[in-house]
Amino acid sequence: MTRSHADFAKRVDALFSQFSGPDMPGAVVAVTENGREIFANAYGLANINNDIPMGRKTIIRIGSQSKQFTVLLTLMLEAEGKLSMDDEVQKHLPYVPRLEYPFTLRHLASNTSGYRDFLDAMIFSGLSIFAPSDRQTVREIIARQDALNFKPGSAMVYSNSGFFMLYEIIERIEGATFNEILRKRVTGPLGMHDTSLMLRDGSVMKRLAAHYTKRAEGWFHLGWGLEEDGGGGIVSTLDDVVVWQQNLSNPIIGTAEMYQRMATPYVFDNGATGCYGLGLVTDVYRGRRAVGHGGGVAGGKSESVRFIDDGLSIVIIANNDQIAPFTVARRIADLYFGTAEPTPIRLPPGRYRQEGGPDVFEIVVKDGVPTFRNSNMYGGMTGFDFGHPCGAKPERTTDLVLSPRPDGKIDGTYCGTPRVYVPLTADARAAAPLAGRYANTTQGLEVDIDGDAHRGMFRLRSDLGTMNAPIVAADSDLWLLLEPGTDTRPDLPWIATLSITADSFEINSDRIKKLRFMRV
Repeated sequence: MTRSHADFAKRVDALFSQFSGPDMPGAVVAVTENGREIFANAYGLANINNDIPMGRKTIIRIGSQSKQFTVLLTLMLEAEGKLSMDDEVQKHLPYVPRLEYPFTLRHLASNTSGYRDFLDAMIFSGLSIFAPSDRQTVREIIARQDALNFKPGSAMVYSNSGFFMLYEIIERIEGATFNEILRKRVTGPLGMHDTSLMLRDGSVMKRLAAHYTKRAEGWFHLGWGLEEDGGGGIVSTLDDVVVWQQNLSNPIIGTAEMYQRMATPYVFDNGATGCYGLGLVTDVYRGRRAVGHGGGVAGGKSESVRFIDDGLSIVIIANNDQIAPFTVARRIADLYFGTAEPTPIRLPPGRYRQEGGPDVFEIVVKDGVPTFRNSNMYGGMTGFDFGHPCGAKPERTTDLVLSPRPDGKIDGTYCGTPRVYVPLTADARAAAPLAGRYANTTQGLEVDIDGDAHRGMFRLRSDLGTMNAPIVAADSDLWLLLEPGTDTRPDLPWIATLSITADSFEINSDRIKKLRFMRV
């Protein structure tokens, strides 16, 4: 480290200044150097109602950091001959349908199966993730899917379905609950006694933080109605996650070979190397290898990253969704290494469409910084990792890299495949209204649409629920499905695109592709 410890601490504290005021939720952070703690602090309140401060023993949701524990347990079972990562999923879960291509446990753990994300699928079945649901509902949603997003191994799209399936397989093989298995094999031996799977938001647990979101009226408690699993349901503390980080570097449980496999990025069918391994993400930030995983849940975000060639490790856990822990962790790394904050790559604001495809993203300038927005319904807006060698990379688990062109278009590379994104006009008109009745009979989904060539209403119903949302034209053959409960202003966030053909349309979101509805 090139700066004094006092100066480093002061500068890290400044990164969390937004939580220094009264009645604010907050975050906890720890920085270690070759296993030795050089900085730790807690900011804001664990519970605003009761004025309880955050601390290193506060129990907080860590979201998708859970995935690395699920993968480790899977690899442990493989080492004992109880499964193989090359097993087809249906060998262990007969309720999972066989679709266009076979997919394996390795595909599940690397987000390369092409299986649709059950959270997105739940919403497009009319069931809000905030409405009460159970584990059997997730099984039924997985069982009714009628297509894959892509051929397994050809790309990476984040899919919580894959980790739900691994979670189910682990419990079926061991004949015990995930919590029992986790405690016996991982958290017990490591002394991580505050780390466990918390199935539902609203559970009662000593030292458990409340989780918050920000609305115009102020802070609100936020929780999902679904039953959590090994893909995102674990709660932990700052102390426990530091112990886990150190175990990844110097294993007490598991083996170095297992963690090397987890950190090795997947190589796609086209020979390109991605960022996701098996439950861990490996990327290069300003020439330094970074291995870790983030998390985002209702009212909480987290990041755990190790700069494995430099001995630097950073943990951030927050009980609110207003922080950008991926960004903040890399600002901490910049302070540690004595490097200046990266110069932003100038990406012109506006909405862009994949040329010849259905994907849309938006560049929004927020506080003077370009910010990425797409149809991720629970990730919200995020900034960019400007330390990526190929351009600007959205700060979430994705293999998309963007670079501006002089002609106003944006070059992209997604999973090693080149793409071009073209600007969309602000007041688009479709070639024809989308009005009519449509259905996906395999999944029992029906949709009624009314409106003109500029805007309309999308009304979906199924045996699981309903969804009513506005649509606005984005191009002659493309519509944006806006968030339910909003109006039809074209500048509002969207949750999916509707790609039009002569007798059908397809829903494409961040994690669901090619969900087809035929005109009735």
